[in-house]
Order: sequence, then structure tokens, then C-alpha cells
Amino acid sequence: MISSCLSNSLLLAQEAGNSFWTGRQASTTAAAVDDVFRLIVAVVAIFFAIVVCVMVYFVIRYRHREGVPAEKTATHNTALEIVWSVIPLVIVCVIFYQGFMAYMKMVTIPPNAYEIHVTARTWAWSFTYPEKGATSDELHVPVNQDILLLMRSQDFIHSLSIPNFRVKMDCLPNMYTKTWFQAVETGTYDLYCTEYCGANSDGSEGHATMVTKVHVHERADFDEWLEKAADPVGDRPLHVAGKEFFQTNCSQCHNVNGTAATGPPLNGIYGKTHTMSNGEEVKVDENYLRESVRNPGKRVTSGYETARAMPVFPPATLPEVKLDAIIEYLKTLE
Repeated sequence: MISSCLSNSLLLAQEAGNSFWTGRQASTTAAAVDDVFRLIVAVVAIFFAIVVCVMVYFVIRYRHREGVPAEKTATHNTALEIVWSVIPLVIVCVIFYQGFMAYMKMVTIPPNAYEIHVTARTWAWSFTYPEKGATSDELHVPVNQDILLLMRSQDFIHSLSIPNFRVKMDCLPNMYTKTWFQAVETGTYDLYCTEYCGANSDGSEGHATMVTKVHVHERADFDEWLEKAADPVGDRPLHVAGKEFFQTNCSQCHNVNGTAATGPPLNGIYGKTHTMSNGEEVKVDENYLRESVRNPGKRVTSGYETARAMPVFPPATLPEVKLDAIIEYLKTLE
């Protein structure tokens, strides 16, 4: 009865094109991963039911009763021992084979996959498209095309996870890691960091904010988006575009409302003189703002010596045009 109900649930989930437990299957490898998961859950559920039923039977059959002597019927049964050894061995071999085939499908990167560079940092993602030199804080990909993610971290260990694609791979400092997928449905999907990477200096959760979106486009729509991403400012005023770039690159650690977060507030700082941790007096101008982004450890504002170090934003992560726009935005703040 239990196994029948379980099978019906699995079939209903499969007919819906989704996994009952793990959600929408939106990549070519998702079904293989879910098949392994379902197999393990089914085996566990069936054996759990068997063990519970036998246990209940033994409790009733061999319960203590007044005037009834205890039964001593335990005997050695070689055939039974072989059965309960061979059956689990066969099940483990089946699980291993199915899991190994799914694993090989996940780690064997197809040739000519479309390459996207991923940079992880506290607490944001950056995606670079070498084809056009475009960057984005959200991942955009064409549907029905193999995508290779070449990943690295600027600071700590992070982990890129796209649950609907059944994709998860660590991003490590000082080395590259790779993963791949092929999205089979257009739409928008969640992307998380699933490796705890710390909190803000004020105790608020930083790791939990390291989330973004994956946008799967038709090929023509993706090409159109890529052309626009290669010119991120477009016909907008530079400071208007800079506000958008600030929100996606800086707002995790800096406020513009006068309150401190991990880093100092940035409203009204342009043209002012700040004291550095070494006692140096520095005027906040374009050169200082640029240096604070490209080489943040060179001069640290007094009072923030013990705060988490600001990550470096090289041109590959934050292109010059975006940095110029952010600086123009900061100049407008009071």
C-alpha cells in the first residue's frame, strides 16, 4: 500500500514535468539527478515500511503474557542470510550505476559550449561575456544551448547553485572551477550561494543576500540583450545609470542614507576631507573614489580598520564605464 502510494506520487510528479520534492526540471541533466533521488527515496521508503511492519508484528506476536512462557525459536538460516545480503548488494549496485551515469553526464562538458565567466565575492555575483566584453549581475543565457560557467572567487569559498537546473559548484579563491548546463525552458530562475560566506559587521546576514536571477531567453532575445549589455549606459545620463550600477555592486556594504553598514555611508562624501586609519587626510575626489574601488586596501577610512576588507573590483568585474557612472552618481548625493 505504501509503495503503491509512493509510486503514484512519483508518476504524478513526473507527468507534470517536475520533481515532487526538488521542483521544476529546467535543464537537460535535471531528470537524471531526480531519477537517482527518486530511486533512493523509494528504496528507503519501502525498507522503512518493511521494518516497521515486522517490528509491529514482533511486538504483538511476542508480547509478554501472563502464564505464557517465552519462545526460543532463533535458529541459523544460511539461505535467509544470503538473501538479505544479496538483495541490498544488488540495490546498492543499481544506485551506484544510476548515480555514476548521472554524475558523468553532469561533469562531462560538451565541446563548443558557450562560455561565461563567473566571479563571486561578498556578497554578489558578476557574469562576464567574453564574446562582447559585457558584464551583468544577473545570468542571461540562450535556451537549448550548452553553457559553460568558468568560475572563481575574489575572497572566500562560495558555491553557485541553480536548483531548477540541478547545478551546484563551489567557487574557490585562486583557482578556476567549471560547471555546465543546458536550459530547456525560457523563464527566470533563482541562483543562490549555498556555501556560508559570512555576515555583515553589524551582525546582519550577508550570505543570505548573495542571490540573483538566471534569465533564459530565446536566441534572438539573448543576442539583443547581449548587444545592450555591451553598452550598459546607453542613452541615459551617466549618473542615472550609475545609480543602477551602485545598487547591484555597492549597496550590499554601503548605504547612501547616512548610516554605516559594513563600510562607511557614501552620501555627501564628494569634496569632503576624510581621515584615514594612518592619520592621513584625504580629499574625496574622482581619483580617490576610483582608487577605493580598484585598490580598496591602500587607504582605509578611520573607524573601519576592523571591518571586513572590501573586495577588489577589477575592470573584468566592474568595467570602466560602470565605474565612471557610479562616481558620477556619488557626486550627486547630499
